[in-house]
Amino acid sequence: MAESRGGWRRAAALLAVSFLLSVATPTLLVAIPFALLALAVPPRRASTVGLAVGALVVIAGVGSQTSEWYMERGWALLLGGWFLALTLRWPASAFVTRALGAVAGSLAVALMLFLQGGGAWVAVDSLVWSRLSAASASALQAMRALQGGGELPNALVTAVERATDIQRTLFPSLLALASLAALGAAWWAYVRLARQTDQGLSPLPEFRFSDQLIWVLLLGVVLLIIPLNDGWQRAGTNAVVFMGALYALRGAAVVLFLSGGLSVLGTLAVAAALLFLAPVLLGGALVVGLGDTWLDLRRRNPRTA
Repeated sequence: MAESRGGWRRAAALLAVSFLLSVATPTLLVAIPFALLALAVPPRRASTVGLAVGALVVIAGVGSQTSEWYMERGWALLLGGWFLALTLRWPASAFVTRALGAVAGSLAVALMLFLQGGGAWVAVDSLVWSRLSAASASALQAMRALQGGGELPNALVTAVERATDIQRTLFPSLLALASLAALGAAWWAYVRLARQTDQGLSPLPEFRFSDQLIWVLLLGVVLLIIPLNDGWQRAGTNAVVFMGALYALRGAAVVLFLSGGLSVLGTLAVAAALLFLAPVLLGGALVVGLGDTWLDLRRRNPRTA
C-alpha cells in the first residue's frame, strides 16, 4: 500500500512539473506516448487499448487545425514514437535511459528539420513567443482586475515581461524537461493499467543517469564561454539549463538516499526553504549531483533505500 501511494505521488509530481514547464499542451505530451505504448507494447488489455483509442480520437478532433495544433501534436508523436521504439528495442533498460533517449532523438529530428531551412525555426519561435506573450498579458490583466482596474507598478510589469523573455529563450530546454516528466507520467499510467503494477517509476533516491551526459553540460558551458553568435549562445544556455536541472535532481536524490528520506515535517521545511533560499539549495544539489558523477556516493555508502 505504501508503494502504491508512492507511485501515485511520483506520477502526480511529474505531471505537475510537465504542466509548470511546458510551452506545449501537457496533456498531449502524456496522452500520446501513453496511447502508443498501450497499443503496441504487450500486454494489451482491452480496457487500456480502448482508453488509448479514445484518447487519440479526442486528440485528433479537439481544437482548430492551426500551425500550433500541428506543432504540438507533431512533437508529442515524435516523442512518443521514439520512446515506444526504445522500449520495444530495450524493454529491460531503465525508464530514465529510454526517456532521455527519446528526448534526444526527438530534438535531433527537430534540429534536422530546422536545418533544412524554409523558416521552420523562425515560425516555431514566433508561435512560442505569441503564446507566452498572450499568457503574460492575461496575467497582467488579471492582476489589474484584482486591484480594481488600476495601473500596476512598473517594476511588476517589467518583471513579468522579463520572465516572458527568459521563457522564450529557454523554451527548448523547458520543453525537454517537461517532455521527460510527461514520459514518466505516461509510463507510470501504462504500467499501472496494462501490467497492473505500481513499479513503473523508481523512488527519487534511486534516480541516476549515464555519467557520459556530463559532456553535454560541458559542451553547453563551452558554447557560453566562446564568443559566438546569439544562436550558439542560446543553444549553450539551453544545454546548461537542461543538464543543470538533471544534475540538481540527481544531487537531491543522493541527499535523500544518504539521509534516509524526508519526514512530513522535513518536506514542509524544504518547501519553505525553497521560497527563500532556492538558489542556494539548487546550487548545492547541483554540486552534489556533479560530484556523484565521479564519486558515486550511493555505491560508496550502500544501504536499503
